[in-house]
Amino acid sequence: MGTTIFYFTGTGNCLKVARDLAIELGDAEIVSIAKTMNKEIDSLAERIGIVYPVYMFGMPLIVKEFINKLRPGKERYIFAIATYGGTAGDALGQTARQLRSQGLKLSSGFCVKMPGNYTPLYGAIAAEKQNEMFEEERRKIKIIAGTIKEKRQQKVESSSFLINLLFSGVLYNLFSSKIPVMDKDFWADEKCTSCGICAKVCPVNNIEITNGRPVWLHKCEQCLACLHWCPVEAIQYGKKTSGRRRYRHPEVKVEDMF
Repeated sequence: MGTTIFYFTGTGNCLKVARDLAIELGDAEIVSIAKTMNKEIDSLAERIGIVYPVYMFGMPLIVKEFINKLRPGKERYIFAIATYGGTAGDALGQTARQLRSQGLKLSSGFCVKMPGNYTPLYGAIAAEKQNEMFEEERRKIKIIAGTIKEKRQQKVESSSFLINLLFSGVLYNLFSSKIPVMDKDFWADEKCTSCGICAKVCPVNNIEITNGRPVWLHKCEQCLACLHWCPVEAIQYGKKTSGRRRYRHPEVKVEDMF
């Protein structure tokens, strides 16, 4: 196998990016990071990719944990793609440093803008704007694929120094450790049908159904998969998400998240 692309996703954006890249590269497979966490990671690929969304101006906690499971081996070309809605910050810089702590090198890193999905702050953007982003994503993936095929070394993409310092540095370091218990603000309203989809789509098994209602277990990633994939939009976060438009990548099905 030429390339193994490991991805983490909550709403399907990174799964779509991983799929598109795999098609462009040809000899590639995609693997869910969430499904590797209780296994040994043993990829024989000459190129390894890590695709993830930017959370709180940095890497999701599960991606940091995943990188910590990687071990130095034969020389491999490692690349990363960070999808973002607002700003990517220094997420890829974090990835490079995390890999370096494991004796590994990030050869190239790319930022891809996708529709934002942090419903506690805003609803999903209009479909027309989403489609513009999807078109740009496909264009950029073709460029990224060319770099990866040639195994070119390239400086990782990043936001401005000030954003990186304040948001990916100070804010991320202060608050990222609190992410697992931020699920205390999730709740299910009267529309809940006890279907259990929220538990099935949660990538870290953070939800169990008790007496027909979802209960969050305080090991959250803040991916909001439970909120966005609920078929009746019964999952809420805090007091402002009710009525806000949900987002799921239109080319990803709920079964893809299981």
